[in-house]
Amino acid sequence: MNKIMFFAHLRDRVGEESVTKDVGGKTISELKQMLEENYELKLDSVMAAVNEEFASDDEVIQNGDTIAFIPPVSGG
Repeated sequence: MNKIMFFAHLRDRVGEESVTKDVGGKTISELKQMLEENYELKLDSVMAAVNEEFASDDEVIQNGDTIAFIPPVSGG
């Protein structure tokens, strides 16, 4: 099982800070697509981190990994 964490407006859209799903063996890109369909999210400009390290879309998720989705930050 994997813990998937959401920050900022993504957390508001999902309605929870995190969810638990079995996504071991999927890539970050595949997980993004699944989440976009399930929660009507737009994740193309969102950064992903696996176990607190930034990850590319082609990184493969392992069982037990924690994945975080962090939207771009704006402000001044």
